[in-house]
Amino acid sequence: MQNKGLIKVFAILFGLVSLYQLSFTFLANKVEDEANVYAESKVSDNDARKKANLERKYLDSVANKDIINLGIAQYSYNDVKDKEMNLGLDLKGGINAILQVSVKEVLKSLSNESKNEVFNNALTAADERLKNSNDTYLNLFFEEFEKIAGDTKLSDPSIFGTKALSEKIAFNEENATVKETLQEEINSSIGTAFEVLRSRIDKFGVTQPNIQRIGNSGRIQIELPGAKDIDRVTKLITSKAELQFWEVYSNAEMQNFFFAANAKVAELLKDDSEIEKEKDSVKKDDIDDLLGETADSTKVQKNLFTYLLPNVAQSQQQVSSLVAQARVLDTATVNDLLAKKEVRALLPSEVRYAKFLWDYKPFDNKNVDENTEQFIGLYAIKSNRKGKPTIEGDVILDAAQVFDQLNKPEVSMTMNSSGTKQWAKMTADNVGKFVAVVLDDYVYTAPSVNQAITGGRTSISGGSMTVAEAEDIATVLKAGKLPAAARIIQAEVVGPSLGQEAINASFLSFGLAIILVLLWMILYYGKAGLYADVALVVNILFIFGILASFNAVLTLPGIAGIILTIGMSVDANVIIFERIKEGLFKKKGLKQSVEEGFSVKGALSAIIDANITTLLTGIILYVFGTGPIKGFALTLMIGIATSLFTAVFITRILIDGAVNKGTNLTFNTSFSKGWFQNINVEFLKKRKIAYFISGAIIIGGLISIFTIGLKQGVDFKGGRSYVVRFDQDMSATEVAGTLKDAFGTAPEVKTYGTDNQLKITTVFRIDEEGVEVDEEVQNTLYTGLKSYLGDLSYENFKPGFEKEGAGVMSYVKVEPTIADDIKTSALYAVFGSLLVVFLYILLRFRKVSFSIGAVVAVFHDVLIVLGVFSIFYKVMPFDMEIGQSFIAAILTVVGYSLNDTVVIFDRIREFAGIHTKWQYSEVVDKALSSTLGRTINTSLTTLLVMLAIFSFGGDSIRGFMFALIVGVAVGTYSSLFVATPIMYDTSKKEEKNK
Repeated sequence: MQNKGLIKVFAILFGLVSLYQLSFTFLANKVEDEANVYAESKVSDNDARKKANLERKYLDSVANKDIINLGIAQYSYNDVKDKEMNLGLDLKGGINAILQVSVKEVLKSLSNESKNEVFNNALTAADERLKNSNDTYLNLFFEEFEKIAGDTKLSDPSIFGTKALSEKIAFNEENATVKETLQEEINSSIGTAFEVLRSRIDKFGVTQPNIQRIGNSGRIQIELPGAKDIDRVTKLITSKAELQFWEVYSNAEMQNFFFAANAKVAELLKDDSEIEKEKDSVKKDDIDDLLGETADSTKVQKNLFTYLLPNVAQSQQQVSSLVAQARVLDTATVNDLLAKKEVRALLPSEVRYAKFLWDYKPFDNKNVDENTEQFIGLYAIKSNRKGKPTIEGDVILDAAQVFDQLNKPEVSMTMNSSGTKQWAKMTADNVGKFVAVVLDDYVYTAPSVNQAITGGRTSISGGSMTVAEAEDIATVLKAGKLPAAARIIQAEVVGPSLGQEAINASFLSFGLAIILVLLWMILYYGKAGLYADVALVVNILFIFGILASFNAVLTLPGIAGIILTIGMSVDANVIIFERIKEGLFKKKGLKQSVEEGFSVKGALSAIIDANITTLLTGIILYVFGTGPIKGFALTLMIGIATSLFTAVFITRILIDGAVNKGTNLTFNTSFSKGWFQNINVEFLKKRKIAYFISGAIIIGGLISIFTIGLKQGVDFKGGRSYVVRFDQDMSATEVAGTLKDAFGTAPEVKTYGTDNQLKITTVFRIDEEGVEVDEEVQNTLYTGLKSYLGDLSYENFKPGFEKEGAGVMSYVKVEPTIADDIKTSALYAVFGSLLVVFLYILLRFRKVSFSIGAVVAVFHDVLIVLGVFSIFYKVMPFDMEIGQSFIAAILTVVGYSLNDTVVIFDRIREFAGIHTKWQYSEVVDKALSSTLGRTINTSLTTLLVMLAIFSFGGDSIRGFMFALIVGVAVGTYSSLFVATPIMYDTSKKEEKNK
C-alpha cells in the first residue's frame, strides 16, 4: 500500500483533533456535576424546581470564568458549552415541538376580518379538508373558493381588494395572480414568526437551542434540549404576545347578571337532562318496581354556580375587578355556559358587549371536602361591537423585568408618544375604577386607578408573579407580536430523570456491545482480530470526534446507529480476512494473500458496494426523517465513512507492519481453525423449500395484518402518550378502567419497562387546539390517577424537572393532521429507498435479475418483520408500535439485507468471470458456499451487538431493536435463500427470452 506515512499522519492528527473536541464535553460535564453537587447541598426537601434554579444560578456565576488555560487559549464554561457534543432529548431531557403558524389567521387578517360569506365558507371547508390532506392550507382554501365563488373574485373589495393591499392586489385581478400575492404575504408572515420565536428563545437562556423552518408548510421546529420548566417553555413559544389595555366591569356591576344567569342555566341544564331521563325512565321504573325503591328526591340540580363561584360585593370595600372564580377543570364548561345565547341575552344593555377572560395564573384553594384544588379568577372586560381594545400593545417601546417597592417582580413598560396620550386619557377616565392589562386573552393585572398616569409608563404585576414569569413577559413583548397564532401540533417532552436513565442504559449497552465484539474478533481471528479491534476503537473515536466537531446531536437511536456501524466495520474486516484466508488456503503466501485481500479484485469491491447501498439508505432516512431518526441516519452515514477508512487503511497498516516484521499471521485460532472451509452446499436445490417456508410465513403475517392489524404509534394516528411512573407496581387493566371515567373512553395502557411504570395513550380531545387544552387533558389525567399518586401535587406530577418518585417521565403529542404527513413521508422513505437501491444494483451489476433478486428479498424481509409485529405486539412485554422509529428500523433492515446480498452477488459475478465453463447453478452455489463464513460471522457479531442493546439499552429503544434483530436474522436468511434463488430463476428467464 502506497502513502502509508501520509495515512498514519492523517490518522494521528484526526485522532488528536477528535480527542480535543471531546475534551470540551468532559469539561462541561465536570462543571455541571459541580453545579449539581452545589444545588443538592443547598436543597434539603428534594424540591426539583429549587434544585434546577440553584444549578442555573451556579452555572451563571461561572459562565464567564476560565475553567481551562492552554497557554495560547483560555476557555470559560460558556466557551466549553458551545463546543461540547449535543445530546438529544432522549438523553438529556427537554422539549421538541413543531409549531404550525395559522395560515387561516393570516388570510383573515389580510382580508381585514372579511364577513364575505363565500370567503368564510371556503375557510371552513379548507379546515375540514386539512384534517385528511397533506396539501397546504392556501391550496385547499383556493380550491374550495373556486368551487363556490361563482362571479366573486379574491380581489373583491370585501375580501382582499382592501385599501391596505391596494398596492399589491389590483381591482378585479385574476384569482391565480392574487394567490401568488397571498403566498408571498404568508411566507413573509411565517418568516416574521420565525424571527420572533428565535429572538424569544435566544433570550430564554437554553444552551444549544435549535429552531428551523420546515419548507413552506408554515411549520417551525423548535428543539430545546435540557429545558426543564416545560410550562414556561410552552408559554414562551406559543404566546402571540398580543397586548391589550381594557376597561373592566367590577363584581358589583356584574353580580345581578350572574344570579339571573344561574337561574337560566339551571333551566337549560334541566331541559337538556329531560331527554336522557325519558330514555332511561322505563328501565329505571322497572328496576324501582323490582327493588321496591323510589327515585332519589335529594338529587341536586346543576346550575351555573355548580361550576362558578361569584365574587359578591356586599359593601364598597368588597368591590373588586375579580367577578368570579372557578376550578381550572371547570373553565371550559363555564366558557360554554356563559357563551350560550340565552345567557348572553340576560346582560343589561349597558354591558351587552362584556367579554369574560380568565386570570393568567391559577391558585390553590380548598374545596368543600377540604382537598386542595386549583382555582382561577374570572374578569369581565368592557368590550365593544368591534371587539377592539381601548389601547393595543403596538404602543409599547420597551419592556423589562424590575422589582416594585415591596421587592416583588413586575414588568415595567415604556410607551411611545401616542400610547402615552391614550394611557393618560384612559386612566383619567377611570379614576376609582379598574383597568386590565391583557396578554393573549389572559388578564395579568386589573388594578384600581387612583389617578391619571401621564408619564407614559405602566407595569404588569401580580401578587404571585415570579421573576421567571416577569422575565418571559418582558421577553415576548420586546421580541414582538407573532403575526398569527402558532400552535403546537407535535411535541415530545422527556424529563431529565428519564434522560439520565437513558444515558446510563445506553452506555452500559454500548460498552457491553463493544466488549463482545472485541472478544469475538480475537477469539475468531487471533492476532489479526486484535489489529481489527484497534481499528474498531479508532473508528469509534473518529465517529464521536466528528459528531462533537460539527455540533451534531447524539440521540439514543444515534447510539444504536453507531453500534450498527461497529457491526459494519467488523463486516469489512471479516470480508478482508476471509479473502486472505482463501489465499493462504491456496498456498499463495502471506504477503500475496494480504495484497489480494485488500485489493479491488479481492474484498474491496464488495465492501464498497455494500457500504454504498447502506449509505443510500442512510441518506433517504436523513431526508425524510425527523428528530431522533435524523440522528440515527447521521451517525449511520458518519459511521459508514469512518468504518471504511479504518477497516481498509488502519487495519492494513497494522497487518502490513506485522507481515514486514515476519509475524506469522494465520487469521484463525485453535478455536476457529477449519471453520467454513471446504463447504459445498447446494443452495439452489433447496430454493423451493425456502420459497414455501417464506411464503407460508408471509401469508401468515399478512392474514394477521389484515385481521389483527398493527399497533400504530401516536406519530402515525395522532394522540397523546404519557409515560407515568408510580411509587408502587401497577395493574395496566385497572388503571385503564379508572381512566375511562376521566376520559370518557378507556385509553390504551401498557406496562412500560418496570411494573411501576405505565405508558398511557389517549385520543381524548386531540382534535381540539390550544395550549389550554393540553393543560386540561394533563390535569384530567392527574385527577384520574390521583388515587394512585398519594399526596403528589399536580406541579410535581407534570413532566420536567428531576423526579425522585412518581410523575410524568415523558410525553408525546401528535395532532392527526401532522400524523398523516408523517405517515406519508415514511412511505416515501421506504419506496424511495427501494427504488434507489434497485437502480444502483442495476447500474453496478448490469443485470435486471440482480436488482429483482435484491428488491424481492427486501420486500420479503419487510413483510416478515411487519407480520411478526402484528402477531406479537399484544403479548410482548415492550412497545411494538409502528411509528417513525419503526420505519427507521425497517430502512436499516433494508440496508443490512442489501449489504449481505451485495457481498454475495459480488462473489457470484467474480466466480462467473473466472469459471466460465461451470454451469451457472454451480457458480451460484460455490459463491454462496465461499461467502458462508463471512455471512454467518458478520450476522452473529451484529446480532450479539443488537442483543446487548436490546437487553440493556432502555425501554424507549427496545421495540426499535427488536425490529432490527428480527430484520437481521431474516435478512441473513433471505440473502442466501431468497435473493440469490430469485436472481437465478430470473436470469434463466432472461436467457430464454434472448
